[in-house]
Amino acid sequence: MSIKKKLSVFFTLLVLCILLANNTLHYIRSKNRLIEFNKKEITLVTEEIAYEVENSKNSASYMENRMAQELRTASIAIQDSLPADYHDVSNDQLKRLAKKLMISHITLLAPAGDDIIGVKSSDPKEINMSTKEWGYWYTSFRQLLSQQTITTKKGVTLPHFWSGPIEVASSNPNHIDKWGYYYDGSTNYIIDPYFRDRHVLDFEKRFGPTNVMNRFTENLEGVLELTVFNPKNFGKRNQNVYLNGNKYIKIKDQPIWYGTYTYRNTERDKKSIQEVLKTGKSQSYLAEINHKKVLKTLVPIKEKNTPAYVIGVVYDYGLIEKELQQELIKHLLLSLPFIFIVLIISFIFSTSITRPIKHIMEHVNQIAKGNFGKVLNTRRKDELGGLVANINHLSHFLKTYVDDLKKSQEESEYHAYHDFLTGLPNRRYFKEQLNRRLIESKEKSIRHVAVLFMDIDRFKDINDTLGHSKGDQLIQLIANRIKECLPSANSFLTRQGGDEFVILFSDFTPEEVKGITEKIMAYVQQPCYIDNDEVFVSISSGLSFYPEHSTNLDTLITYADVAMYASKRQGGSKVSIYHDSLNKKQAEKVHIETRLRKAIQKGDIDVYYQPKIEAKRNVITGVEALVRWNDAELGFVSPEAFIPIAEEAGLIQYLWEVVMKKACSQVSEWNKVSDEKMTLAVNFSPRQFQDPVVLVNEIKHFLSLHRFDPAWFEMEITESTLFMNAEETIKALHLLKKYGISISIDDFGTGYSSLSYLKKLPIDCLKIDRSFIQDIQEDYSNSEIAQAIISLSQSLKLEVIAEGVEEEYQKAFLMKNGCDHMQGYLFSKPLAAEDFEEAFLNS
Repeated sequence: MSIKKKLSVFFTLLVLCILLANNTLHYIRSKNRLIEFNKKEITLVTEEIAYEVENSKNSASYMENRMAQELRTASIAIQDSLPADYHDVSNDQLKRLAKKLMISHITLLAPAGDDIIGVKSSDPKEINMSTKEWGYWYTSFRQLLSQQTITTKKGVTLPHFWSGPIEVASSNPNHIDKWGYYYDGSTNYIIDPYFRDRHVLDFEKRFGPTNVMNRFTENLEGVLELTVFNPKNFGKRNQNVYLNGNKYIKIKDQPIWYGTYTYRNTERDKKSIQEVLKTGKSQSYLAEINHKKVLKTLVPIKEKNTPAYVIGVVYDYGLIEKELQQELIKHLLLSLPFIFIVLIISFIFSTSITRPIKHIMEHVNQIAKGNFGKVLNTRRKDELGGLVANINHLSHFLKTYVDDLKKSQEESEYHAYHDFLTGLPNRRYFKEQLNRRLIESKEKSIRHVAVLFMDIDRFKDINDTLGHSKGDQLIQLIANRIKECLPSANSFLTRQGGDEFVILFSDFTPEEVKGITEKIMAYVQQPCYIDNDEVFVSISSGLSFYPEHSTNLDTLITYADVAMYASKRQGGSKVSIYHDSLNKKQAEKVHIETRLRKAIQKGDIDVYYQPKIEAKRNVITGVEALVRWNDAELGFVSPEAFIPIAEEAGLIQYLWEVVMKKACSQVSEWNKVSDEKMTLAVNFSPRQFQDPVVLVNEIKHFLSLHRFDPAWFEMEITESTLFMNAEETIKALHLLKKYGISISIDDFGTGYSSLSYLKKLPIDCLKIDRSFIQDIQEDYSNSEIAQAIISLSQSLKLEVIAEGVEEEYQKAFLMKNGCDHMQGYLFSKPLAAEDFEEAFLNS
């Protein structure tokens, strides 16, 4: 569907929805208005009926009093007309007398044992009728006979006279009577004249609410039925009275007092009547009754002096629905012209918009086909005019954009396969090349394909020391040196990331590849000058060959990487060729790491103590705490085996904490009982100086926890530690020195210490590495390095201690050259705490 049609349909539907919403709201308002009108109408009807009911009750009370007076007057006339003994009176005589006095009947009541019965009557059913079970009626009869004042509150009491209320006749329940009872003691019977039916009910017809209720149902449209409910008995079991063999319901106990109840819904009405009496509020509900949808409303009426009752109004709800439907149809018909007008207007409006859009679409199609130069002219100043101007501008610059995009794609493709820093091919390009070379080797019978993995030794230390900018320059310089050493053909250099390079060789023998590798390593080890800094670096390398080691691309790279790490474990600056034992060593390494973790968790790490001897006095001045591990499965594991693994796996900190906890506690106990206080030396790993501030706080915590005097604590670090985060490390060493701790450089002479660093650092002692002591012969040959270190220490005013002293002539040489502090197997090997006490403290 076109935009033109869519706009027309859209606006038409929009207006239609608005009109429908408006009609719906009007329908709801009309419905609410009709229901509200119905409520008001019902209110007026119920008020009128309630008024008539109340008026009827008041009028009935007045008329009952008048009728009672008339009956008393008739009673006196009857007394004057009859003999004093009822035996002398006949029933026919009573009939004639009743007709003469214009009353319905006359009955004479007389005592019979403990009962009072009808002895004579114009109504045959009254004769021999018992009154003993009549309740307050019987009580009133006995009071009359005894000449007492009538105490009954119902009815009317006059001298010698009581008139009962209008009620159903117990002798004949088909009639409603009004009785009078007279006795002044002059007769042996009570005179009972009464009115029946017509005399009683004519008043109700003339003055009761029935006429008003009939008028409403006949003349008020929609009102189907009006009912006055007796809430006390409605919906309940009838309260029948059984007297003289008759069954009837008393007037006051009738469930319906006035009106009819043809629209029956007894259970629902019963609940609603009780609810409206409880709340005092009207209730309405819709229901299908007698095949007609009706609205039934129940209204509670509560007067001060009369019992509460409920008026029910049944209204024909179909009239409301019919009127609502007519109203809705009328509004819908009125809406049709508006919809037609909107449809025409929207069609004209959409045409004015879609015509220029059509031209714009044609122009855009031309641009999509590559025709960028065409200009679309328009005089419009609105948004469409602005759109045309923008499209013209887009068309003008699109060709330039496409050209730039092609260039960017070429650059992106280049960078996808090349390293940004060095310009060398990257890992992705290398894999594709390696895969291609392997395929060629199969097709062209090339003898060998080699993968050389190279990694710069200690690059992180150099990077941290010089900064990342100079580290990047160093990477570029080394990349160029490697490139200069490679043959022009059959070699391919890539940078894998960081400080790693991989070279791919094809059609070279293993000996040739190894020779090229050694050439590269020698060239890389030449001094590197970056700005004003002179840097010495070395490279560890690993080689794997196709097809000897594997025919799988990823496996070849992994094997070369494994071989490279083997070179690093051997101290770096080496080339290793992959062999199966390397994988075995790797597996052993993982196994040792796993067992070490468990040993640390279980506390199976031991601390041994090797004494430091002052040779002149031949006394122990201190001990070096050394970590030892005897595993249940692996047996005794050398520190040279598990400490590098602990450093690499991040476990060195936990080992250090074990040593600190046990050694501080143990040496502190020894110093309490020893005359000569011993210092405690603990080795620290370079990795612990990655966060020097944390390390300082941990040392202070352990010494404080074990109340160990910092003056008796000695920190041993290697020369490589000084290159680890150099500025922060030096700052931390000064803090520890200020705290009172002594600092020694362990294995001095095997690293890359600078003399300028030694002057600036807060160093207290240099420890001559054992290898230099072991080189000393009996004739003192090969002692130059040891002698130089002693001289250097003396010139820098530093203490010096020799490690690994095993022979007497080595001790003599050291003492002759001014080195009195020693440790080694000549004095004692490292001992467990119990053995140390036995050997040196218990003698």
